[in-house]
Amino acid sequence: MEDGKENENFIIFKMKVLVTGGAGFIGTNYVKYHLEKRPADELVVLDALTYSGHKENLAGLNLRFIEGRIEDKVMVNQLFEEEKFDWIVHFAAESHVDRSIRNPEIFVTTNVLGTQVLLDAARNFGIKRFHHVSTDEIYGDLGLNSTDKFTEESFIAPSSPYSASKASSDMMCLAYKRTFGLPVTISRCSNNYGPYQSLENFIPRMIDLAAKDEKLQIYGTGENIRDWLYVKDHCSAILEILESGRSGEIYNIGGDSEMKNIDVAKMILKILGKSEDLIEFVADRKGHDERYAIDFSKIKSELGWTPRGVFEEGLRQTIEWYKLNSYERNHISGRNGHEALSSHESHKQASAAGL
Repeated sequence: MEDGKENENFIIFKMKVLVTGGAGFIGTNYVKYHLEKRPADELVVLDALTYSGHKENLAGLNLRFIEGRIEDKVMVNQLFEEEKFDWIVHFAAESHVDRSIRNPEIFVTTNVLGTQVLLDAARNFGIKRFHHVSTDEIYGDLGLNSTDKFTEESFIAPSSPYSASKASSDMMCLAYKRTFGLPVTISRCSNNYGPYQSLENFIPRMIDLAAKDEKLQIYGTGENIRDWLYVKDHCSAILEILESGRSGEIYNIGGDSEMKNIDVAKMILKILGKSEDLIEFVADRKGHDERYAIDFSKIKSELGWTPRGVFEEGLRQTIEWYKLNSYERNHISGRNGHEALSSHESHKQASAAGL
């Protein structure tokens, strides 16, 4: 079937969708966004509920939740047999660079072997679209003085066990497309931020420390640059790819908001009315990437997607969400009564994720 005709059917018909990692940071935001935009679809969330996943994130939503690991082949195949999915949106991954430096093995097990288990199930049960959510970190980094940006054709040069495992899973997806004809798409995003992110990630960690008047520890000199993508902008791009993207294609998703880590920390302190004296520089991370920058012209030209956010405004909204929710210290209280950004407001916002 030609992609155009296939995609028309994707938009028109009700779909049964498996979202792996749907109780984590980006997954939670995506599930909420998908149900808002496609309320007739049936969603099943599969999540291992590790350090970054909270089932309470999904309270009150119309979906089925399964606790389990994607590398569990027996469980995954039973689930596919039972549910007869149309789409797979694959977020589930170990995703923190520092954790990957301490324990690379679990990153290979989950990100590579787990993805392979899902691909086999998708192939065996005739999935209409398998979308793999990846990262710009698989490209390595750009020099601080460079003006280049990563395109979908950029060389793959991961710097950490985390990014190496994600690059491996990308290659596995593309191999299943070429060898078995599996209808795969891949998105590679820049650093996300927004509601529900774990406190060990850069922006929520800085917010939390500043709110408690504790030192904001910054790696090196804080000159490292990241392109920040507001999480709901990311979610809108993924759904656009599912509905209209071409099978076998990779799409970069960027926030068009490059900032130095030190400048992000200073902005957080300014918004909270705190002194920059709270900033403390510490020894740099091993293999710390200098700069990420995404060229998202492909998704813009093919699918008409662009980020809608303005970084400082989005950061203010994110700070308000964490102030109201005290995320990991009391991650249930107040959450269901407040969303940091409504769907309309999210189109005015900006960007971010882990460093």
